[in-house]
Amino acid sequence: MAELTDVFFVDGMRTPFGRAGEKGMYWNTRADDLVVKAIIGLMERNGDVPKDRIDDVAIAATSQTGDQGLTLGRTAAILAGLPLTVPGLAIERMCAGAMTSVTTMGASIGVGMYDLALAGGVEHMGRHPIGGNVDPNPRFVAEKLVDPGALNMGVTAERIHDRFPHLTKERADRFGVASQHKVQAAYEAGKIQPDLVSVAVKDAEGAWGLATEDEGRRPETTLEGLATLKTPFRPHGRVTAGTSSPLTDGATISLLAGADAVKEFGLAPKMRMVSFAFAGVEPEIMGIGPIPSTEKALKKAGLTIDDIGLFELNEAFAIQVISLLDHFGIDDDDPRVNPWGGAIALGHPLAASGVRLMIQLAAHFAERPDVRYGLTAMCVGLGQGGSVIWENPFFDGKKKRK
Repeated sequence: MAELTDVFFVDGMRTPFGRAGEKGMYWNTRADDLVVKAIIGLMERNGDVPKDRIDDVAIAATSQTGDQGLTLGRTAAILAGLPLTVPGLAIERMCAGAMTSVTTMGASIGVGMYDLALAGGVEHMGRHPIGGNVDPNPRFVAEKLVDPGALNMGVTAERIHDRFPHLTKERADRFGVASQHKVQAAYEAGKIQPDLVSVAVKDAEGAWGLATEDEGRRPETTLEGLATLKTPFRPHGRVTAGTSSPLTDGATISLLAGADAVKEFGLAPKMRMVSFAFAGVEPEIMGIGPIPSTEKALKKAGLTIDDIGLFELNEAFAIQVISLLDHFGIDDDDPRVNPWGGAIALGHPLAASGVRLMIQLAAHFAERPDVRYGLTAMCVGLGQGGSVIWENPFFDGKKKRK
């Protein structure tokens, strides 16, 4: 009989993230091939896991169409060389797609139905712009269920500034600059590269190259430079390209396991899932979504925000992270928050980003045995938030050494 079990994040990898559009490195690369490359890299790095023992493959994409449609989890599994006996599915929760892949597979493991699963996401925003191939029901506008601006994420970010005037443009600019500088420092220290899967890419002239690093980084960013940027979502607004995640292509994948599988295959998990939660908010200010989802996840775990020693928060826009920090009484520049920077510099390939947060948190845990709990959280289009709390298996109960 199946029994409840702990759920472990064994490992995670991702492709380098590329700028969306014709000038981006993945313009001539299919979305499903990005996922396939990530799966192959992850399975090669975890060679002790028999491929035929994977119980399911969940892959998310926001735009379920074209080369990122057709039941991605199943097609990617076949293309990656997993046995035909391994099933797969596709998941869609906009920006929290990969996060939902993880929580869905994690829940299946937790109740004893699965032993091992792959969970991740992909977004090729160059080929498939957000909302580019959808037909929203006319009732949304006709019955004023949702303001039309709710589908423009930049407009929703401006509205957080409206609602919380003390969350100023200057604070957002400072956060955006810090993200760029932290990512660059992490790159120079070799922190991010170990979890990247190199991808062969072809340019407009047909020449082949290798994608090995995230393409959208701007380490030269300064406060003075950000102050001069246009505000594309509103005249005299506060949200700029410097405080927004760029449009991005990329894929992520993780390997999850239950306690019995960890023991059977001698695995070394990087994190244990403690709790997760999703929450809904007004679509017009979707960026505050991670606040209620985090409160729900903390309550489920029997923890408080003070128990969280590391935060990986998705920087869709700087204002969204700042609003969560402000709510919980955390400083904008708290060293526990996004220590290696975030999506403002790395990019946010919508449905892939949740697992990127987890990959970075897992890497932090390995270096920080003084930290017991960490949080991955993100806002979600159409007014949602998602949060997952993780425990550090390397926690030794000792305070951080100076």
